[in-house]
Amino acid sequence: MKTISCMNIDENKLYSSGGEIKTYKKGEMIYREGQHALYYFQIIEGKVKLNNYDDDGKEFIQNIFVGKQSFGDSLLFVDKFYPTNAVCIAPSEIIKVPKEQFLNLMKKDPDLSLEMNACLSQRLYFKAIMLQNMASLNPISRLTGFLDYLKSYHDDSCGNCFHVELTRQQIANLLGLRVETVIRALKKMEKQGNITLENRKIIY
Repeated sequence: MKTISCMNIDENKLYSSGGEIKTYKKGEMIYREGQHALYYFQIIEGKVKLNNYDDDGKEFIQNIFVGKQSFGDSLLFVDKFYPTNAVCIAPSEIIKVPKEQFLNLMKKDPDLSLEMNACLSQRLYFKAIMLQNMASLNPISRLTGFLDYLKSYHDDSCGNCFHVELTRQQIANLLGLRVETVIRALKKMEKQGNITLENRKIIY
């Protein structure tokens, strides 16, 4: 799913810039909220979520990343701390490149730098769309806007065939809704013919 992140640098370039592979178990923390950003991360395989919690312990998922995607990159360009945790939600292999080596790679390769700018712009667009959806009090409107965004990066030549690779709970945490509300809204959308629910998978 290339909907929320877009950067995928050739692995050989990352290795030549000091990158190394690290293996993580499901549930293992890659970095914690408040830690300094010191690495570029690119997933070889697996799945990672960026999350944080409110004062009541409720989880909010900011993003979910899968194979061939990167995360944490924007913090390398500013002297700031991570605003979220990064947690593996599946066994994962991830390439880590130290900050200074990564920035040197960007300086040496203008094409990569342009790709990074495009990637960061896409993420800002995603955040703007999500904020717009969050302003709606109608859960179906929130879900529809979110699914439209995800599908906008999917090849729709086969019609209504986009498989959403997120659980109900993950969607709820991304949209700030209760999982029960998401389940009810999805059932209504299915009755309206807007989605198909097949083996607990959402097809849009």
